[in-house]
Amino acid sequence: MTPKTLLTSRLFRTALFGALTAASLSIAAFAQETSAPTLDSKALTLFSKPADVWPTYNGDYSGRRYISLDQVNQKNIADLKVKWKYKIEGVTIRGSGNPTIKSTPLMVDGVLYFTVPDHVFAVDARSGKERWHYDFEDHGGHVLGQRGVGMYGKWIYFLTPDGWFISLDSGTGKERWRKKVADEKLQYFTTMAAVIVKNHIIIGVGGDAMDVRGYLESRDPETGEMQWRWWSEPRKMGDPGSETWPTQAAMDHGGGMTWMPGTYDPELNLIYWGTGNTNPVYAGQSRKGANLYTDSIVALDPDSGKMKWYFQGSPHDTHDWDNVETPILFDTNIDGKPRKLLAQAARCGYFFVLDRETGKNLVSKPFTLTANWSMGLDKRGQPIPNPDKDPKVDGSMVDVPANGATNWPAPSYSPQTGLFYVNASEGYSIAWLYDTSKDPQGYAGGASGRIDSKSSLIALDTKTGDVRWKHVAKSGGEEGGGMTGGILTTSGGLLFTGDSNHLAAFDPANGKILWSSKLESAVSNGPSTWELDGTQNVIVGAGDTLYSFTLDGK
Repeated sequence: MTPKTLLTSRLFRTALFGALTAASLSIAAFAQETSAPTLDSKALTLFSKPADVWPTYNGDYSGRRYISLDQVNQKNIADLKVKWKYKIEGVTIRGSGNPTIKSTPLMVDGVLYFTVPDHVFAVDARSGKERWHYDFEDHGGHVLGQRGVGMYGKWIYFLTPDGWFISLDSGTGKERWRKKVADEKLQYFTTMAAVIVKNHIIIGVGGDAMDVRGYLESRDPETGEMQWRWWSEPRKMGDPGSETWPTQAAMDHGGGMTWMPGTYDPELNLIYWGTGNTNPVYAGQSRKGANLYTDSIVALDPDSGKMKWYFQGSPHDTHDWDNVETPILFDTNIDGKPRKLLAQAARCGYFFVLDRETGKNLVSKPFTLTANWSMGLDKRGQPIPNPDKDPKVDGSMVDVPANGATNWPAPSYSPQTGLFYVNASEGYSIAWLYDTSKDPQGYAGGASGRIDSKSSLIALDTKTGDVRWKHVAKSGGEEGGGMTGGILTTSGGLLFTGDSNHLAAFDPANGKILWSSKLESAVSNGPSTWELDGTQNVIVGAGDTLYSFTLDGK
């Protein structure tokens, strides 16, 4: 079916996100088709963005989700109130009912762009009124979530559940072109927000039910044609990394999906991406070895797709621990010397800090309990799997909950405190093996239980991996429970995240709750903030509703 674009008001001035240049510290310039001045001088760099835009999934290239805005701060946070709400109406998600906003909205030239599966919305950032709505009918893709759009010039880029890569006009929502990038018949699906690096639109794929191999692609922003593709496993035996697989067949079906946005260092010209779990998911008997480059962080050249280094967080994964969690980039001094670092709180329960130039490990430490699935660390700082904790027919208990120690919601890093923040799950689970055959397929097992579990906001010391403070969420009762959504920190001395059906603001130095506002649903995306007309807005999605908060709701 041909997609239809729903216009709900006059066409507004087209937002331009100017062409990305090849300069190491520049990204798209923002302009309008009117005579209004362009914003070329306010380029996105590694650690900053213009105050009046949110131009990419994480706000800037680093993934820190730390924003230098302090109009809303610890002194006046009590005055933060809802300015407007936008509720998605008339949309039902196939197989799951009401939509849930998991995307972080882009905000360019006073317009917010966000998604749910099969839909893109443009909403006026000042009023919360809908500008346009793009509606797509997929044909069998995975509709669990959609993380948002990318933007280049005046073009919006969107991935549908069934593998279509679509370009839209930001002013009208009119479709420009579409390209097929993944085959839903092979159980691939596409849910991520595209990442723009210079003249590359970087997109990844999901899918782990039919034992396919993962890949990451760069697409041309003008034509949508592929510029390069990087595969999550070596292409043939004899290639680097193939020694960690027993056979070509195991490697061909090995998984390693790339379904979350990565980060980028313009000075080093490297993108950093997490790869997903190995297949078959819970049965490892047909794929003995570390299974590179699944469950890894990889550093790639964005111009060629060539890998510079890797670090594997879950070698020979048998617990469905996608290593796609955001690899946050930050700079700090260690032993009196400046260092360019990367940090990740991984789903397997380990916190890693790496040198982002070389991939050399500085910290590998569990951040919830002991991560007893490992027997220690190898010489590269990578965990060594404990075979006794592999899934078994009669069950195997590990001290990581069934869905992992954390998941896709965005973490944050504050240069004010030097701390890394993550919403984590603590507790135990039992891993089961269902298929004991020589050549298992699919999941071949599963995990059950969240035994003695709790949901926590954890602050980690990036130099040691030590827990500096922890906030344990309420659980049960009519208020609900759990830390939800992503995390945002600001120079106003605030940390925003979801806590038991509330949007809450914490003191990032000590974890004290400073403010909270009950929402109609739990926070479901990563909070963001930007300044428009001199007013700082805090934006958050909760279920099917997007909220804008300002001081005194003005």
